[in-house]
Amino acid sequence: MTRPSGRENLRPPGFAYRDRAMHCEEKDLRRLVKSYGTPLYVYSAKTLRERTGVLDAAFAGFPHTLCYAVKANSNLSLLHLFAQLGCGFDVVSGGELERVLRAAPGAAKRVVFSGVGKTREEIELGLRSGILLFNVESSAELEVLFECAVRLRKMARVAVRVNPDVDAKTHPYISTGLRKHKFGIAIEEAAALYSQVARQKFAQAAGVSVHIGSQITSVAPFGEAMQRVAALVKRLKTSGHDIRYVDAGGGLGIAYQGKQPEFAAQARRYAEAVLKPLRRLGVHLLLEPGRVLVGPSGVLLTSVIYNKTNRGKRFVIVDAGMNDLLRPSLYGAEHEIVPVLQDRSRKRTTVDVVGPVCESGDFLARDRELAAVREGELLAVLDAGAYGTVLGSNYNTRPRPAEVLVDGARVKVIRRRETFEEMVGAES
Repeated sequence: MTRPSGRENLRPPGFAYRDRAMHCEEKDLRRLVKSYGTPLYVYSAKTLRERTGVLDAAFAGFPHTLCYAVKANSNLSLLHLFAQLGCGFDVVSGGELERVLRAAPGAAKRVVFSGVGKTREEIELGLRSGILLFNVESSAELEVLFECAVRLRKMARVAVRVNPDVDAKTHPYISTGLRKHKFGIAIEEAAALYSQVARQKFAQAAGVSVHIGSQITSVAPFGEAMQRVAALVKRLKTSGHDIRYVDAGGGLGIAYQGKQPEFAAQARRYAEAVLKPLRRLGVHLLLEPGRVLVGPSGVLLTSVIYNKTNRGKRFVIVDAGMNDLLRPSLYGAEHEIVPVLQDRSRKRTTVDVVGPVCESGDFLARDRELAAVREGELLAVLDAGAYGTVLGSNYNTRPRPAEVLVDGARVKVIRRRETFEEMVGAES
């Protein structure tokens, strides 16, 4: 099946065609490529601010904090921007916590630490940093947290991450809320862990956490999960536990193909589903948005190297590969791809857009209808701001691409292109 690509009006508000050339805010993308080369990630500060503001406004009237999911895109400049917008952070490793501390030192008190395999060193870093919550995922982890808190004489604020056995109806690799998944604790077993916390001098039961998956486009699973969480919170409060926080996780999805839903309306539906079970519980809501904020805020620019035909099969070979954007190869993700320079007179053909990596799985699109492009022309892979650079690698000894942040007419290089010496610097 072929899918058309190329529209006059792009979905992200920070990207638009002017005089046939795609711009990010006030900057012509062709000029950015002249300065910084390809592959190149370009982010729109306007889009980041607007989407964060829209989601925040949807929950107005209910105590809440947006804890940006660092795993979606962990660039220090983007973390600093989110901190300026008042966001907290959701981290899943000690390295991500270190990034938050580097980008926004005062934000530690707004950090929730998730993840199924926290090491002692990572737990101790969280305790020393004074983070808001540890989202605990097993009884074994809880015992290690107790041990570290006693040794450091630091209070550990605990939220048990419960597994509500709710089907998020998303890709199996990013679904996390079913009993077959490695994440969380069966919701019916959670009360026993809270009883353990209550007996500790340096631990405090402060919240309940849940996260059912990523790239979820229906709000119904969120509502179902929160109903089960709300019932647990009521039971815990009745048992004397001072549950002040409910961490609803993240996972709200975006449309990678076709028409993007109007975000304000989508955010309102999401808020209604999440908040309805929580009203009158007297809790502060924590949310972990990632993709929904940064995904539409970024594009990946790539240059056409060759056009190739093999027994009737057409290929457009570009200089961005699976090491730059893994999502198509890993998840079968279908990012929309458009020419940076628009020309409606061009013939459209069905092609595979493939990279230079020595793998048959190295592709950005398969059987995609695309306007004919010449060697040296530029393509833009849309909605690439999330899970792009963070999933990148040096496979085939390819350097990681540069990243730039556009804010109106200003351009900031937020990651320079990696050099060969940097790739081999840790080797001997």
